[in-house]
Amino acid sequence: MTLALASRSLRQAFVAIAWALAAASLQAAPQPLEAFFQNQAFTRARLSPTGRHVAVGVTPKGGRTQLVVLETGTLKAKAIASPKDADIYQFEWVNDDRLVFNVVSMETPQGENFLGPGLYAVQRDGTDFRQLVDRFQPWVREMGEAKLLDFFTELHATTRNKDSDAVFVTHAQFNADHDFYNYQLLRLDTRTGRATPQSSPGFVNEWLVDQNDVPRVAVTAEKASAALRGLDRASGKWESLMEFDRFTGGGMEPVGFAPDGTLFVTARPGRDKRALYRFDLATRQLENEPLVTLPDNDFEGELLQDAKQLLGVRFLADAKSTVWFDARMKEVQARVDKLLPATVNLIDPPVRPEVPFVLVQAYSDVDPGRFLLFDTASGKLTEVGSVQREIDARQMAPMDLVRYPARDGLRIPAWLTVPKGGKGRKLPLVVMVHGGPWVREEWEWRADTQFLASRGYAVLEPEFRGSTGWGYSHFRKSFKQWGLAMQDDIADAARWAIAQGIADPERICIAGASYGGYATLMGLVRDPDLFKCGVAWAGVSDIGLKYDVNWSDTPAEYRAYGMPVLIGDQKQDADQLKATSPLQQAARIKQPLLLAHGSSDRRVPIVHGVRLRDAVAKTNPNIEWVEYKDEGHGWKLVPNRIDFWTRVEKFLQKNIGGSSPQ
Repeated sequence: MTLALASRSLRQAFVAIAWALAAASLQAAPQPLEAFFQNQAFTRARLSPTGRHVAVGVTPKGGRTQLVVLETGTLKAKAIASPKDADIYQFEWVNDDRLVFNVVSMETPQGENFLGPGLYAVQRDGTDFRQLVDRFQPWVREMGEAKLLDFFTELHATTRNKDSDAVFVTHAQFNADHDFYNYQLLRLDTRTGRATPQSSPGFVNEWLVDQNDVPRVAVTAEKASAALRGLDRASGKWESLMEFDRFTGGGMEPVGFAPDGTLFVTARPGRDKRALYRFDLATRQLENEPLVTLPDNDFEGELLQDAKQLLGVRFLADAKSTVWFDARMKEVQARVDKLLPATVNLIDPPVRPEVPFVLVQAYSDVDPGRFLLFDTASGKLTEVGSVQREIDARQMAPMDLVRYPARDGLRIPAWLTVPKGGKGRKLPLVVMVHGGPWVREEWEWRADTQFLASRGYAVLEPEFRGSTGWGYSHFRKSFKQWGLAMQDDIADAARWAIAQGIADPERICIAGASYGGYATLMGLVRDPDLFKCGVAWAGVSDIGLKYDVNWSDTPAEYRAYGMPVLIGDQKQDADQLKATSPLQQAARIKQPLLLAHGSSDRRVPIVHGVRLRDAVAKTNPNIEWVEYKDEGHGWKLVPNRIDFWTRVEKFLQKNIGGSSPQ
């Protein structure tokens, strides 16, 4: 059976509701800047296997994130882990009585952080606490009768055995040049701390464990090659299922095993877009017809299941959505959607239900999200907590997915957010370019977008060629097109907004981080008539520097085999890389520029920002530079986020003159 799903899904139904909510609060003063850039009040939630408890990450105002367990029937709560020098980050249920979690310090910038996330286990009542992974030394250290695994070890998956206290963890291994080359898979007993290595087919980038808690599928990678490999249960040997290019895509990607042992993968045989397929490990064949296809997007998602059957599939089109195969869950979804008509409602059922509760995460473009419990017996919906406690959804601006033609005819998706009361007017526009560049955005609340809209700016975020999730052709057209066709797509987005009457042609600014910072700088170089100013942070300023700077986390194999194909060969394409280098073309940047970088950025080291700043300053006095000490690739600390966006607000007001909604 093939289920072809419309990618317009839920989003269009919500746009009208969101506009109605926005219209109802036109007279309200915009929310303060600080409200947009706080850490999350509720970071995540996980329902226990029986559904009797829910674990949540809770951040008291001004405090550290704690791990709290609530009884679903009574909402009686108990904080079971409250670190004083760190914040609870990821956590999962091992079984109905035990959890594992790791930590991160949201108050420590990257340059001052010398600790790993660790891994800890604890009973849901707070007893039997054990540290499993060292946060300090990169080697196994004796600790009593057990050992702590080194800090390159992280949680991979929990087991499906309801009586097991074990989890699977991956141990990252590095070569003499400190480049990652392999994930070793270990089965770890969370009570004793003892870890058992699992059989491996080579240098593994990704693992998949089957319904019987046996590692059955792995993706291996070495140099430019990758392969999907499967474990033959009879012989105990790993066999190659498919080989493909590591960096240019095209291979099967494992998704998960269903309770009956069926393996699901994504693939695109003869198709532009990935779909979800069943894969027969015995015959090494895809089923002829996919289970789920999306007309406008590659399938990207997960299986939803209980201990007995596959219940449904969650996927990302323009927004996240769920298709349920189970009739009861279809009915539960319909009841929740009726109670919460203005949000995407993602429902997680318990694996072995003993009570009638399901967990709901509700969010939209104007709502950062809430966690709720739904009692399927009584129909009662109870809120557990809000992701951002200070955000008023009624004051946020709706986001819509539009499409515009690039100059070569390619249809480009883009996210358009127009401030309240701004429809039909020539508005100051910020063209926001995402990083990556081989990633994508989605329909959801975003702090930077909503902040700019609250200050009177329209925000247009193009999914330029190379953005993933929109089909292989859209991705393939980006090869060696940094600063060229990819840049044309971004300029064409701004010109489309002018033609639609959305943007004032005299008040357009371009902005972005990482690759988005690169595109911002190249936009100022190539289209000075269009972009009146630019804001670039953590931005790439020269492709040559990406090859040459050693103090970077860019892997050597990516530089050797990925970048020459995707971006350009440093020798063969030298003239092109020079022509598309903001650093080499710095004298052409005449517009006002706000430039920011973290001193400890390893993804795009600060040399990119410093050299660009110095080169532009020779011919352009309208450059503002800010360096955030010890920050990495983005701003981890709340005070730095507030400082940066305060600067952005002043910079935009000065150069393209936004205004608060009236």
